[in-house]
Amino acid sequence: MNDIVFKPVAFHELATLSPDARAQLMRRTEADLAGYLSKVEPIVEAVRAEGDRAIVRFAREIDNLEIPLDAIAAMPADFDRAFDVVDREVIDAIEYGVENIRRFHQEQKPESMWMMEVRPGAFAGERWLPIPSVACYVPRGKGAFPSVVMMTTVPAVVAGVPDICIVTPPGPNGGFDAATLVAAKIAGVHKVYRVGGAVAVAAVAYGTDTIGRCAKIVGPGSPWVVAAKRLLAGVLDTGVPAGPSESIVLADDTADGALAALDLLIESEHGPDSSAYLVTASRAVAEAALAAIPQHWQHMGKQRIEFSSTVLGGPRGGIVLAPDMDAACAFVNDYAPEHLGIHSDEPYAWLGRITNAGEILLGKHTPITLGNFVLGPNAVLPTSGWAKTFSPLSTFDFMKRSSIGHVTGAGYAEMARHARVLAAYEGFEAHANAVSELRDRLLKKP
Repeated sequence: MNDIVFKPVAFHELATLSPDARAQLMRRTEADLAGYLSKVEPIVEAVRAEGDRAIVRFAREIDNLEIPLDAIAAMPADFDRAFDVVDREVIDAIEYGVENIRRFHQEQKPESMWMMEVRPGAFAGERWLPIPSVACYVPRGKGAFPSVVMMTTVPAVVAGVPDICIVTPPGPNGGFDAATLVAAKIAGVHKVYRVGGAVAVAAVAYGTDTIGRCAKIVGPGSPWVVAAKRLLAGVLDTGVPAGPSESIVLADDTADGALAALDLLIESEHGPDSSAYLVTASRAVAEAALAAIPQHWQHMGKQRIEFSSTVLGGPRGGIVLAPDMDAACAFVNDYAPEHLGIHSDEPYAWLGRITNAGEILLGKHTPITLGNFVLGPNAVLPTSGWAKTFSPLSTFDFMKRSSIGHVTGAGYAEMARHARVLAAYEGFEAHANAVSELRDRLLKKP
């Protein structure tokens, strides 16, 4: 590690920051999609027009890979081979994670129908059904991510979606990632296609001879994927907005600064476009974290250190020293992080103060790593401040609900009288007629 120069970790004192400087800390990496949108549009149109032939052609032109026309989809032999290749320890970990994720999302699943008596003889409720189809996008750009397979497919299976597929870019040799196939089969998904980027989004939006048209796509992706989703938002549901990884570790004066620093590095290693802050009102905790970070980096590889150092030493990361915990919590809520870890001997004391976060992980034994892989709650989370209005990916994202109403003869008269008044006030004559004496006469017909 002697050849690696650690970039100094940024240190921000909230009490001394101007409003503009504080606002700067809130900014994420916002990919400028203008350049991508113009390039993605012809790709989308080609896939719509040419289907599988466009998939094969773009694999050759963009990735320099030869994908046979009849080999876009994974075959049973590919799944069997994957289980032979992947270490048993990894398979066990995937099985463990899938089971926890399944348990969580099964508990989250709503009852299929409920009804209540709004007024005597008048009933209203809801019925939940799965959406007809979904594509789960699993990226490959910075590695292979069976955890994304787990987080996107398991709630879809729990919800009862009848048609689930995975689209994932081929590897450097053009093949499928073995762990992705293992995770898919364990989760209960058997349709996996080697296609990525804007091509994949267009393929599931319009359908091809090999890939069926899908009603929705979920999962994170590159700017090419984001641009294609934006272009095709009128064709399919594009799901929870998910950008570069981001996190805040909130620590009070009971926290161990070195331990908080260890968790600070988790999301900072994703890439140079990530964001990661340690927010505390304790100068002692902040200084202990500052001292520990270079020591923790010594246990990481060069690329991950470079990613982490770029984030923590740049404008979207580092240590934030607040004048008090009120200000620290306010910073967290303004930022609305994707991941929030609370380091405190009494983490529940701060939970009630947090209103905006994709996930909240409590205490020193609950690092973000557990949430990302095996704890159970979904790790596909809203980013870029969307945690103020969006929720994590869930069973609900793979279901839709219909309102149900049933008014009996005993409940009709009162309901009709009030509805007729409002319909007349708003000038809707057919509405009013449908609950007038015209209906009464028809209801009395033998």
